[in-house]
Amino acid sequence: MPYEPGAFGRFSEAVARNLGTARFLVVQTFLVLVWITINVVSVALRWDPYPFILLNLMFSVQAAYAAPLILLAQNRQEDRDRQALENDRAVAIRTQENAEYLARELAAVRLALEHRDDDRVARGGRFAQRATRPAAGATST
Repeated sequence: MPYEPGAFGRFSEAVARNLGTARFLVVQTFLVLVWITINVVSVALRWDPYPFILLNLMFSVQAAYAAPLILLAQNRQEDRDRQALENDRAVAIRTQENAEYLARELAAVRLALEHRDDDRVARGGRFAQRATRPAAGATST
């Protein structure tokens, strides 16, 4: 019989997802109450008299199957979470590296601009004259 782990994993996740709902608890509670009521009240339909050994057996079977399915679903979710964390770390590292590169480039541009401006001031270029001369239309006080 062929076995596909992915298909069985998806099945286990569906079971685990449904076992953990309020709807499941309400339906199961209703069925248990009907089971107990029929077996206590109706003499003709009684198939599991008190202490409801068959009902307890059904609960045991349900627990025996539910626990491993829930664990399998949790393991699959843990694998997905681990992969997402590794991806997030890689993105964070690349983002940090890009930010550091941009900071270095910005610092280099600032230094180059400061050096260019210092050269102009030292040569008495237009920059120095513009810095000391009032702008056209400005009033001096």
